[in-house]
Amino acid sequence: MEEKIAIENLYKIFGPHPEKAIKLLKEGQTKDQIMEKTKHGVGVADASFVVNEGEILVVMGLSGSGKSTLIRCINRLIEPTSGKVIVNGEDVTSLSPERLRMFRQHHFGMVFQNFALFPHRTVIKNVEYGLEVQNVDPNIRYERSMQALEQVGLKGWEDVYPAQLSGGMQQRVGLARALALDADIMLMDEAFSALDPLIRRDMQDELLALQESVHKTIVFISHDLDEALKLGDRIVLMKDGVIVQEGTAEEILTNPANDYVAKFVEEVDMSKVITAESVMVKPAAIASFKTDGPRAAMRKMKHAGISSIFVRHEGNLIGMVTADSVIEAIKNGEKSLESSLIKDLPTVSPDTRAIDLFQHLAELSYPLAVVDENKKLKGIIIKGTLLAALAEGRHNGGTE
Repeated sequence: MEEKIAIENLYKIFGPHPEKAIKLLKEGQTKDQIMEKTKHGVGVADASFVVNEGEILVVMGLSGSGKSTLIRCINRLIEPTSGKVIVNGEDVTSLSPERLRMFRQHHFGMVFQNFALFPHRTVIKNVEYGLEVQNVDPNIRYERSMQALEQVGLKGWEDVYPAQLSGGMQQRVGLARALALDADIMLMDEAFSALDPLIRRDMQDELLALQESVHKTIVFISHDLDEALKLGDRIVLMKDGVIVQEGTAEEILTNPANDYVAKFVEEVDMSKVITAESVMVKPAAIASFKTDGPRAAMRKMKHAGISSIFVRHEGNLIGMVTADSVIEAIKNGEKSLESSLIKDLPTVSPDTRAIDLFQHLAELSYPLAVVDENKKLKGIIIKGTLLAALAEGRHNGGTE
């Protein structure tokens, strides 16, 4: 994957003599110790990570962890003390004020927690604002803004004012304003945290659905672990300005870097995090529809010690046969697997969550097939393997 953003050894120290605080940080002093000794605030301390093109990276942590400071350093709404922010191969920290203004307009869209809408402008005029600042032709900016409103489900609301909208609808206007800019990077700072829980979940679902079509690179700030697990392709977890762990949700939950991370994630339901891809195993044997008849399928099952076998044709999963069905086919003198083939099989994708796997496995007397979008067999789920993975995850920091 191509790197879209690279953060390199980024520091943000609040105070007149930041070099003193940085020196103490490098000596192992904590944020609180540095505040006590120097009266300087540590916003971000030696942060380094990358954001790949088209992914959602969630930066999360409790209040005061530095996550909002970090996201504002990316587009220099807050000026970094030292370090680099590389965006599309260009160091944002070295840009002149004029070049920075142009760079922001073309590469960054930002969605804030408090919606940040102009109350005196209609919905469409709010969405058009960024394009208006760029002096985009009125007809073009109207067309792009209407398209963005349609993307977020607000077509027909363009002529009303923000006060006439619910909180969720106002946040959609903010999202549409960022989309209308057609920026390749979206910075979302606690974008859904001011919403009621039900509306918040709906907005999370809508963002994921929207991402399927727009494929933006998104840096999403959150203090909510469930939100981070739901939205993030990867998660950066911060504490006191320091990145304490980076990885996928499953990596962080099953292998926490330290006691702080383990405590942070201990209440998570592992069945909602572990995926089919992480617990699937290679089938003990596979039959070929083209070359294997009932006797060959029976021999493979007997050798592998299994009572059913999946059948492929030209690399694709087309069904399975059982020992009973091929024995009957052998008795009838059949040479192919056609009559004994069970074609209507339940299958799951590699990213299916464990909680959904149980619903399938409860009704099956054979393993569950994991296939990709082309029906290629990637692996199989065995109930015992799934239970063992969940138990191990709980032991390593999941729920008790």
